[in-house]
Amino acid sequence: MLFVFRHHFAHSWSKLTLLCIKDPNFSKISCLNTSYVYPFRYSSRNLYSWTQMYCPSNSRLLFSHTQFGILASKPSLYVFLHQLLPVSFYSSSAPGWLRGPPSRSLRKRMNRRARIAAMPVLDESQFQNAVSQLPPRFTPEELRDVMVSQRDPLVCLELFNWASKQHRFRHNVSTYHVAVQRLGEANMYKEMDDIVNQVLAIPSIGTEELFNSMIYYFTEARKLTRAVMIYKHMLNIRKFDCRPSIKTYNILFAALLSRRNNSYINHMYMDAIRSLFKQMVDNGIEPDIISLNTLIKGYVLSLHVNDALRIFHQMGVVYQCEPNSFSYDYLIHGLCAQGRTKNAKEIYDKMKCKRLIPSTKSYNSLVNSLSLGGEVDEAVKFLWEMNENRRTIDFITFRTVIDEVCRQKSMQDAIDLLKELQDKGLVDSVTHGKLLCELEDDIDNLNVRNR
Repeated sequence: MLFVFRHHFAHSWSKLTLLCIKDPNFSKISCLNTSYVYPFRYSSRNLYSWTQMYCPSNSRLLFSHTQFGILASKPSLYVFLHQLLPVSFYSSSAPGWLRGPPSRSLRKRMNRRARIAAMPVLDESQFQNAVSQLPPRFTPEELRDVMVSQRDPLVCLELFNWASKQHRFRHNVSTYHVAVQRLGEANMYKEMDDIVNQVLAIPSIGTEELFNSMIYYFTEARKLTRAVMIYKHMLNIRKFDCRPSIKTYNILFAALLSRRNNSYINHMYMDAIRSLFKQMVDNGIEPDIISLNTLIKGYVLSLHVNDALRIFHQMGVVYQCEPNSFSYDYLIHGLCAQGRTKNAKEIYDKMKCKRLIPSTKSYNSLVNSLSLGGEVDEAVKFLWEMNENRRTIDFITFRTVIDEVCRQKSMQDAIDLLKELQDKGLVDSVTHGKLLCELEDDIDNLNVRNR
């Protein structure tokens, strides 16, 4: 009698199907009604025990995987499994189809080992060279100069820790500041956090520049909770030169708005920005153009364009701060995104009166909005204006204008416009071919619908 084992590698558990075959030449199968599923981890010991239990002593075994089949006697099954599979059953380097997804504990161990392997190693010779540059009784300023001259941040950190253990030496603001800057630039945030905790534990040490550097590097690491904690420490400290300034608030504003493309997330963060802006004004700090533009940008990204317009109109009256090109660009893009083309053109006219040129993003938004709103002639006029002002026209803008000209006028007008764009150098041959193919596809789809 022969036994056929068929493997199914669907999960990390093995699925074995037992088929009883009477004819050794595979000429006929007498019964196909015995099916057994036995779950086990990929271990040769478990598989061998299972064969001892369910296979008679005079039987022969056939283990098949995909199209391959191997005939073997029962005691040599382990040998043939090793011939069939490229790895050992006890190996952790099995291929992905054999191993299941790694467990959570295994992933943690792998990540921890990777972090340990990626940790930098201290250069002892470079460290000893840095120590030799210090006089016997060095001052914090002398230590700061040596730390600044070191290229390796790990040597700088080791030098800082070594100086902390020296008799009659105390760090001051300058050495703490250099240590925070070097560790933050090297993305060594855990080590930087230890230095920050030392500073916070000493109420007499700290300046606005030092705390601003801490906030900046924490926001770069996306540790906003830690950055806000430093900000609150600055509010509660008694030293006047450590209180938050307009630079502190601008760092926090930029961190709350950075890398956020989801309008819902921007809406949630906008509440924090609004509260922070109110605290800044209540503390007697006048907002500058950067903070006001950040507020306008936040309102636009959170789809509160009316609030952005309110801040825009208050800039010169309430805050004595004139809008710049960024102020207009944010509003034009936000208004066009909501289909308010008329208001966007009014903002554009004000911008033009001040001899400011819109950005590429504002121009493309305005052209797309005008085209979709039915003002294709006005959109084409802005296309030529973009070329004169050396602004880049993207493919979506070209396609939108061509499609709307074809839909609102005729296909021949769209082809003529496309040829004119190519003749004047706005469209290269590759883009011209793509736009022409898109135009023909749109015409074919329109004809099919009309039928």
